[in-house]
Amino acid sequence: MNFEAGTRWTCGPDEAGSRFDIFIGARAADTSRSRVQKWIEQGCFLLDGAPAKKNHLMVEGEEVIVIAAPEADMSSTLVPEDIPFPIAYEDDHILVVDKPKGMVTHPGNGIHSGTLANALAFKFKSLSDVNGPLRPGILHRLDKDTSGLLVVAKTNAAHLNLAQQLEARNIKRIYHALAWREAAEPSGVIDAAIARNPRDPLKMGVHAEGKRAVTHYSVLGYYQFATYFEMELETGRTHQIRVHLAHIQHPVIGDPLYGGRMAYLDRIQPMHHPFATKLLSFFQSQALHAHKLTFTHPATGEKMEFKSPLPPEFVQALEFLEKFKQEAGHAAAPGQTEMDEKRAAKRKADAEAKRKRDAAKPDQ
Repeated sequence: MNFEAGTRWTCGPDEAGSRFDIFIGARAADTSRSRVQKWIEQGCFLLDGAPAKKNHLMVEGEEVIVIAAPEADMSSTLVPEDIPFPIAYEDDHILVVDKPKGMVTHPGNGIHSGTLANALAFKFKSLSDVNGPLRPGILHRLDKDTSGLLVVAKTNAAHLNLAQQLEARNIKRIYHALAWREAAEPSGVIDAAIARNPRDPLKMGVHAEGKRAVTHYSVLGYYQFATYFEMELETGRTHQIRVHLAHIQHPVIGDPLYGGRMAYLDRIQPMHHPFATKLLSFFQSQALHAHKLTFTHPATGEKMEFKSPLPPEFVQALEFLEKFKQEAGHAAAPGQTEMDEKRAAKRKADAEAKRKRDAAKPDQ
C-alpha cells in the first residue's frame, strides 16, 4: 500500500494510548511492524508538525501527516533503463529535471518501465530512498502528458528538507495552460476540494468531502474562444489544475479526461469553430506545462529559480492564436473592454462611497 504525500490522519478516542508505529501500521495492511518503524526513522511522517518516535503514545486529536510517501512493497524492484531526459540543474544534493511530455514520473497503475524513475536509476547510482525503491529521489510528480520542471533529491537529507518546504507551501510551482473559453476575470483563486471520482477511478473531481485544493490563476492572453493562463499551485492534488479549470468551465485544451477535446468543439460558436478545430490539432494531450519552479536549496539555503521554455506545440499554438487575433482585427484583448468598463465603474463607485464617508466625518 502506498501513502500519498499530504495524507492526514487524526487520532480518535479508540486509538488514544496506542504506540505511534501501531497507529501507522493500522493504515498499512500486510506491512511488517519493522518496515513501518523504518518509515518512521526515515522521517516519512510528522506528528502535529514535528517528527515523533516510534514508541510515542498517541493522544486523541493529534494529527499525523505523510510528508514523504513510503513504499510498502519492498519486493518491487526498479529496472534501470537508458532513457535520455533533460536536466536543467544538478549538484551533489539535488537535480532539476525538465520532464518531456509523454514520460510517466514513476511506476504505478500497471506501468513498470519507461518512466523517469527508471531513467534516474540508470543515470545515478545514489539517490534519496525516502519514497522507497520505486521512486528514487522523486519528491513530487507531473502527469504523464504534462511537461516541465520537477526537483529530484540525491540525498535523504535533501529530500526531507524539500518535503518540509513542500508541506509549508514554500516551493512555488507555476504552470502555463491553454484552456477553452474566454476568461471572465483577469485573475482569481479556485478553492475547491478534490477527491477521486467514485464512478471513474482514473479521474479526480471537485467534491465537498475531498482534500482542500487551492489554485491561483492570472490571464496571460485572451483569444475569444480560448484563454492563456498562468496557474500557481498552493496545494498539490492529483490532476489539480486540470480538475480546477474544468470546474470553472475552462477545460484545458486537448485534455482527454476532463472534457478538453472534440466534445468541447460543439460548444464553440460556429464562426470560431474552424479556428478552434485547428487549435486542438496542435495538441494530442493537455496543453499544460510546468513552467517555473522556485525553492530554497536544502544544503546552501540559496533561493533557486528555474524556468522551462514552452514545448514546440505550445509555441505554435500561441503563434496561431496571435495571428488569429490580429487578422480578426482585435487590437484589444477580447472581452477586455467590457472588463475595463466594469473595473472603471467599480473604482468610480468606491471613490464616491469614500467621498460620502469623508463628508460625513465631523470636523476635527
